Amino acid sequence: MDNEIGTPGGDGADETAAGGTGTVNGTGRGPSRKTVLRAAAAAGMAVPMALMGVPALARTRQGETLEATPTCDDGDDPTIPQMEGPYFKPNSPQRTSLVQPGTPGVRLTVTGYVFGLGCKPISRVLLDFWQADTYGTYDNAGYRFRGHQFTDANGAYKLTTIVPGLYPGRTRHLHVKVQAPGRPILTTQLYFPGEPRNNTDPIFDARLLMNVRSVGNAKEADFDFVLNVPQR
Repeated sequence: MDNEIGTPGGDGADETAAGGTGTVNGTGRGPSRKTVLRAAAAAGMAVPMALMGVPALARTRQGETLEATPTCDDGDDPTIPQMEGPYFKPNSPQRTSLVQPGTPGVRLTVTGYVFGLGCKPISRVLLDFWQADTYGTYDNAGYRFRGHQFTDANGAYKLTTIVPGLYPGRTRHLHVKVQAPGRPILTTQLYFPGEPRNNTDPIFDARLLMNVRSVGNAKEADFDFVLNVPQR
């Protein structure tokens, strides 16, 4: 079972504000389905798959009580405080981009929101990402493809990275720890649709599929997290 953590690297470690205070357009709610559709059209972007039926993003379900994002833990997290597994490393740098000049791999941008159970966005949520490089290798000596960030006042986050490679026994995935201020950690993973290994990976959970689309030679993805934070 995960323990509550402070901010990796010490950034914002004294943050104690309650979740659910973020607002979008001053309403205290996430962007509406219509807003997302209009924004996508205005930007000349493809409409996210979630708005065409599968799977539904939390931002499209205002007025509902949401189901929390499921955990997805393959045993590489600390089992007791200060104890590391083989892949997760605490104290990652605070950054929104994991890509460095000359980094090989297909560029990937992941965006989304973090909501509580009442479909209201939560600001200052910690998201700590880590992943394999394009060859399926984790950097256990340093912090390549590791980094943490915080949601903004609207509960939004954005990660710039690459599509991770494959390693034995697993499908393609991103790791992430998500923690609202003063709340327990959610440790989970994000998956890519259409991957052959999704059918054989024993940890794979379809509820954790991102909405992924190709944009030129790169890929863009959407995923909204829902934390077990009560909201009115």
